[in-house]
Amino acid sequence: MEYAFLLFAFVCGLTVKLIGVPPLVGYLIAGFLLNFAGYSLTDDLTQIANLGITIMLFTIGLKLNLKDLSRREVWAGSVSHTLIWIGVITCVIYGAAALVAQVSDAVSWQSAVLIAFALSFSSTVCVVKVLEESGESKTRHGRLAIGILVMQDVFAVVFLVAATGKLPSVYALGLLALFPAMPLINKIISKSGHGELLPLTGFILALGGYQLFELVNIKGDLGALIFGIMLAQHEKATELSKSLLSFKDLFLIGFFLTIGLTALPTLSMVGMALVFCLFLPFKAMLFFGLFTSLRLRGRTAYLSSLVLGNYSEFGLIVGAVAVSMGLLAESWLVIIALAVSISFVFTSILYKGSHSQYNRFKDKIKRFEKEERLKEDVYPTLSQAEFLVIGMGRVGRGAFNALSKLSDVNVCGMDADRIKIKKMANEGHKVICGDGEDVDLWENLDLNSTQLVLLALPSIQDAINITTQLKNAGYQGRVAAIARYEDEVSYLLENGIDKVFNFFTEAGLGFADESLTYVRSHQ
Repeated sequence: MEYAFLLFAFVCGLTVKLIGVPPLVGYLIAGFLLNFAGYSLTDDLTQIANLGITIMLFTIGLKLNLKDLSRREVWAGSVSHTLIWIGVITCVIYGAAALVAQVSDAVSWQSAVLIAFALSFSSTVCVVKVLEESGESKTRHGRLAIGILVMQDVFAVVFLVAATGKLPSVYALGLLALFPAMPLINKIISKSGHGELLPLTGFILALGGYQLFELVNIKGDLGALIFGIMLAQHEKATELSKSLLSFKDLFLIGFFLTIGLTALPTLSMVGMALVFCLFLPFKAMLFFGLFTSLRLRGRTAYLSSLVLGNYSEFGLIVGAVAVSMGLLAESWLVIIALAVSISFVFTSILYKGSHSQYNRFKDKIKRFEKEERLKEDVYPTLSQAEFLVIGMGRVGRGAFNALSKLSDVNVCGMDADRIKIKKMANEGHKVICGDGEDVDLWENLDLNSTQLVLLALPSIQDAINITTQLKNAGYQGRVAAIARYEDEVSYLLENGIDKVFNFFTEAGLGFADESLTYVRSHQ
């Protein structure tokens, strides 16, 4: 039966993708259609969904820098947003209930606070998936959003401990033994190679972290996240995260299905969920106001608040605990589930055009910026570079190194990953940190000397977006990009890229040329 569910989810995901809507919207629709057809949630599907969330939290940890959580905009933004949101939404819910005599007795102050708290979280699943699909998890706004999500996850764990009275076991102190065990764990990852053993190692570590924390009465998902954070500095952390990507996406399909299969809503429940969705603009604007007051750039504040403007799966967990303890009526859990689902749809569709939206309204958005900038938000300088390589992955780094060896070429590298750029700068390379889709960045860089921009990016849509931003900023030089498949080559050329290199073809030609040169030099 679970196979049939996944097959139907695939059909719905493919259908909405063909009309330009993110597949996760199709998965949500599949869940509700299956529910309407009379199917119910199964234990196996729930396990698939839980496994997806566990793997996702582990991969988030692998990409997380603890310094990001210590930044004022992260901890102050998350704490302030949660407190203000709960205060305002509690008053709105209780006040609205008091005006409607039919439900005024059903909503107490305590219930209103719990509902507001359940709706205060933003979805880790939705946000991370949207950021990864757009290649923005390492950008300034992507790291900020993920930092806020991690802080909210901590709030949820604290609530669950307080509400259930399930205190950590005294054996939780034994988790400190993980620190002296880290060299052994790191060695195991290093020895796991690059094949099928690497993702299996990731599964073992993620599920091991989950089970260890559960054994000492701490939420297992937190264990998976902490295990990922502890391994984030490993040289194979990025490779390990990528090896788990497809598995995580597959299991998360089960999560989206479980939302739709939770319960069959009534018309009044749907109406109430839609009313809750009217609060989403306030949620996003509150994030935006807090971020700009904390001196973030308007673009960073806008994109972060837009992607965080949704409800979370943790809201369902909080709601389920409240229902089990008799603090909320069961109908509220269905309403929250509906609101979460609808908010996913809004975020997936709205964020797809977020950069063009910012370009359209950037003058109005930038009015909210503070004059004094954070150190991380000061624009870099390009220093008369003739060649600019964007994307310091394996392909980009290879191109950058090859150009750097030429004595008559002035080349600069750029990437949104600040840690990677800092490491390359310490090695003596000429690099800058920047988001290629940031039109403000290009308007503040001197591109007069730049003859060629090389886009070494895995996403062809990112390459097209960056090319558009370059032209909007008045860039007159040439743009080259890489593609993995032949159909991507023509698509990139049609969208303004001057020269496209097929990654696999060029790799083969380069291998042949190097081999031929080697043979001739040894004859």
